[in-house]
Amino acid sequence: MTDGVTAGGAPRTPAITLVGLRKTFGTADMAVHAVDGVDLEVADGEFFAMLGPSGSGKTTVLRLIAGFERPTEGTILLGGQDVTRMAPFQRDVNTVFQDYALFPHLNVEENVGYGLKVKGVGREERKERTAAALVTVRLQGLGDRRPSQLSGGQRQRVALARALVNRPRVLLLDEPLGALDLKLREQMQVELKAIQREVGITFVFVTHDQEEALTMSDRVAVFNHGRVEQMGPPAEIYERPSTPFVAGFVGTSNLLREDAALAVIGSDGVFSVRPEKIRVVDPGTEPRAEETAADGVVKEVIYAGPTTRLVVGLDAGGDLVALHQNLESSSADVAEMRGRRLRLIWRRQHAVRLPQT
Repeated sequence: MTDGVTAGGAPRTPAITLVGLRKTFGTADMAVHAVDGVDLEVADGEFFAMLGPSGSGKTTVLRLIAGFERPTEGTILLGGQDVTRMAPFQRDVNTVFQDYALFPHLNVEENVGYGLKVKGVGREERKERTAAALVTVRLQGLGDRRPSQLSGGQRQRVALARALVNRPRVLLLDEPLGALDLKLREQMQVELKAIQREVGITFVFVTHDQEEALTMSDRVAVFNHGRVEQMGPPAEIYERPSTPFVAGFVGTSNLLREDAALAVIGSDGVFSVRPEKIRVVDPGTEPRAEETAADGVVKEVIYAGPTTRLVVGLDAGGDLVALHQNLESSSADVAEMRGRRLRLIWRRQHAVRLPQT
């Protein structure tokens, strides 16, 4: 990510600025507010993720930036230019879709160079730029293949090359890894971030996968019901969620509320404690001065190889999930933990107070 200033020290113009953005579908008496007052800026050269569940408004915002939808209200600026009423082809953006939208009758080279051909770019320049784009996405030597002869990851990279070859200021990616299996998806997360650093253009990435957003992006905007609930660097979103929704959606929902919070923490309110911050110890183990302890019974055991997730019903009320490292434990060992009494301990600073809704 860039530092937001030019070489001479002057502030850089944001790649994207959204002001009071709203999009309503339906009639006045049956209106659906898909986007309900979104304000945000995306820095030039940033990898920016829009994260949220289905129906939260993130994909509609992407389509508004691309020009595929017109806003009901608000302004869209690209590089400081108002493009709110411009057609998609007038905007310096390209979009990569989840289904890749490749032409099956064209080979890889023809797919990648198609947009340049439509723009009237000469054959030699088109060939050079297409070859360079294929090198960028690690597909050199595969230009003669048809999409049907490629793996899912290779098709995804062809779609990426087709967008990059146009040298857009902003690349919009609408859940482009959603059709891939888990192992390939994780591999492509690393590759996509490396490609973004290499080409240096702004990526705006829509996903419902919180791990994907945290892994890849410089900043994350968490969407809910058409609004941005929280925006910031991944570590800030995860470690210091600002609402119960963000605490639950970005990671495991681990909340202490009301009487349970008062009994365990000594303060009324709503608190979030991440599972990996919690130590699982024997009953009676004394916490240190800076720690908090809560006793309970293991209600559920979820074995996941390196770790086991323990759902613990607290004596004070409510449940907390804790992670148990399987350093010497087998699946049979951890299965026997169901019904066991134990104590959970965490540092007080790791219990984050959330605003009550």
